[in-house]
Amino acid sequence: MDRRRHIAIFTTASLPWLTGTAVNPLFRAAYLSKDGKNDVTLVIPWISLKDQGLVYPNNITFTSPLEQEKYVKCWLEEMIGFASCFSIRFYPGKYSRDKRSIIGVGDISEAIPDEEADVAVLEEPEHLTWFYHGKRWKNKFRFVIGIIHTNYVEYVKRETEGITQAFLLKHINKWLVDIYCHKVIRLSAATQDYSGSIICNVHGVNPKCLAISKNKMELLQNGGHAFTKGAYYIGKMVWSKGYKELIRLLSDHQKDLVRLEVDLFGSGEDSDEVQDAVKNLELVVRVHPARDHVDPIFHDYKLFLNPSTTDVVCTTTAEALAMGKIVVCANHPSNDFFKQFPNCKTYDGSNGFVTATVEAQAEDPAPLTDAQRYELSWEAATIRFLEAVELENHFASEFSGSSPRKCMSASSYLQRKLQDTSACLHQVASGCEVLRRLFGAIPGSLQPDEELCKDLGLAIHPKKKR
Repeated sequence: MDRRRHIAIFTTASLPWLTGTAVNPLFRAAYLSKDGKNDVTLVIPWISLKDQGLVYPNNITFTSPLEQEKYVKCWLEEMIGFASCFSIRFYPGKYSRDKRSIIGVGDISEAIPDEEADVAVLEEPEHLTWFYHGKRWKNKFRFVIGIIHTNYVEYVKRETEGITQAFLLKHINKWLVDIYCHKVIRLSAATQDYSGSIICNVHGVNPKCLAISKNKMELLQNGGHAFTKGAYYIGKMVWSKGYKELIRLLSDHQKDLVRLEVDLFGSGEDSDEVQDAVKNLELVVRVHPARDHVDPIFHDYKLFLNPSTTDVVCTTTAEALAMGKIVVCANHPSNDFFKQFPNCKTYDGSNGFVTATVEAQAEDPAPLTDAQRYELSWEAATIRFLEAVELENHFASEFSGSSPRKCMSASSYLQRKLQDTSACLHQVASGCEVLRRLFGAIPGSLQPDEELCKDLGLAIHPKKKR
């Protein structure tokens, strides 16, 4: 298919917040636009200076979207080594303290003009639509692809009254994703299931990680010591990101792991509690602030420990494997993609963790083959993405001249009508402040406030004028 397409990638976070939904969509935009065959736009949240202070690490803040765009592009080009040719646009967002995430405000689809609305990629479609009040995605865009990054149901189960909340969230997610997405890709079987969805890891790793492993393997082959440090873990420092499981395992098996030293890297709401917890261990466990995973401080570690079972496909696990390290992780659907790599050691139960960790301490990592390196790359991930979304098949009816409405079966027509009704219902509910607050929306998030409007050059909503 020769037609040039415009692909708009909407995501829920942005650099300098080094979370998966900030980093992976950024790389996706760069590699989808690399060959110049399609126009690609990355749409990221802009948050006020006050919210930036709550979210972005190391006191990094921006006074304008242009300043943040320059930061994002500079970081990216340093990582990938080529000039990116996609554009960046912003939608208004607010940081939700209780959800520990950024929520879009108003009709975020307006970041893309109607004349450019062709293909939309919603990174975390459920997150982007929980409180969305705007044009129906399937009406504005000709093809909408949802990529499921996060197992929100599993996170909610861990909260007070989590079982009931998880049950409700599961059905709300299914409802919204069905309304707004034509195609759904689940990064692994660890995500919530959606009807008609496919499982495919469409993520790659930072190219610098692969360059690090090459240097390490050359050093090993020349008889040098490539890995002079022990074990570490990196992740947002909240209990649900694997810290609780890791500290429990270390505490329960201190006598079996007496030679193990572990460094924890991360920043987050539970940092103080994590630091207090490791003080009670006899093992040497050090806690450090968050850093970029390609920082030289990580190059010499041999062993990456990740017992988390809330991730879907853990970005830092993939990066550790790409850097040539041994990874010890749980035998869990979120890690299925990593099992093909010889340096990945999965375990069942706490005794299995001890066995895998002790074995890893005694071994050197196996060198990555060219095929394994390619499988981890963004080049391979981009091909997997394009094969999974099947753009040609979706648009084939337009080129053949057939009318989708004429070919639509009675059951398909009924399903379409039900979706239209559901979309109208969500539109009404998301426009009611009382209902929004009932389901956990940030107060005053139906429309962007005056500060967000000024920052983004938007018309100020009449109700927001002073």
